Amino acid sequence: MRDGLSGFLMKSLNFSRSRALVVSNRSSRATSNSLENSRAVIEYFQKLGFSDAQIRSSVIVCPQILFADIGKTLKPKLDFLQGLGLVGADLGSYISKSASVLSVSLDKRLVPNVHILKGVLFNDEDNRDLIVVLRRCKWIVSKDPESVLMRNIAFLESHGVTGCQQRMLLKRQPSLFVAKESRLNGLVSRVLKMGFSLNSGMLAYALYSVSCISVKTVGKKVKLFRDFGFSEENIILMFRRAPTLLRVSEEKLKFGIDFFLNVMKCKRTLIVGRPSCLMHSMEDCVVARFRVLQVVKLKGLMKKDPSFVAMVELNEEAFIERFISRFRDDTEQLLLAYKGHILDV
Repeated sequence: MRDGLSGFLMKSLNFSRSRALVVSNRSSRATSNSLENSRAVIEYFQKLGFSDAQIRSSVIVCPQILFADIGKTLKPKLDFLQGLGLVGADLGSYISKSASVLSVSLDKRLVPNVHILKGVLFNDEDNRDLIVVLRRCKWIVSKDPESVLMRNIAFLESHGVTGCQQRMLLKRQPSLFVAKESRLNGLVSRVLKMGFSLNSGMLAYALYSVSCISVKTVGKKVKLFRDFGFSEENIILMFRRAPTLLRVSEEKLKFGIDFFLNVMKCKRTLIVGRPSCLMHSMEDCVVARFRVLQVVKLKGLMKKDPSFVAMVELNEEAFIERFISRFRDDTEQLLLAYKGHILDV
């Protein structure tokens, strides 16, 4: 019946012949009765608002759903997901990438895992954060809750990652909560070697940052700072103060360091003290606000020159109010200095 299944997929879901054969070869339950069930499953998904493309992707991810009992297996799980806020096209989008969740136990996996996640994501009444987590890590509700999710939460808590820090880490890097214990141990070892301490308020941010990049990439960024004359101690201090600095591209770091040291003529100690200044958009924020500062100085609009780092760290509304709109006679020139690069495009 595998030829029958491949033909069915080509006709019902517009599969290419090669893709249909791959899916049918992964399916050992194809019979004449099961093809009728598959047709019913597809119709059921369509009634839920799934597009043909979403159904096709779902079948590719987990062909077994075609042979699942709608009433006993699919509907209870999809009802549960709908109750969380995933409905219509959103539900279809989620299932198209995470159809394997329909093959795990509702009572032993889905429900307890979601309950645990909601405990970490406290005050998430509308489940927005939960849905973000589910979309970012399709395996997070499929693993055994006790031996995986609870174990990793306990591991993080034993290293001081609790409360809001744990919530942040779950939202940004949920895969860590289902990672192998050896990977978590390795990440903790890396951040401790970088100078972070257990129970540090920045440990969670450091874990997030190093989990996103390789040891080799970290080494390249450390070398970049060294090439600009920063000491090992300075580099460690900057990463401790702003762990997400590790995720800034080498190109952006190089441009930013060069700008502050060679254009602004800032001392290295300024960057060490406020490493977050390297994380802002260089063209739209740092360089643009530097042009505004030049106009302010040229026209003597302020009795005392403002701190440029402080200017960079202001939000958009506060910056415009403090350095542009208050100077009514010069607003147009200041605004042109600030946004002129955008107008030129």
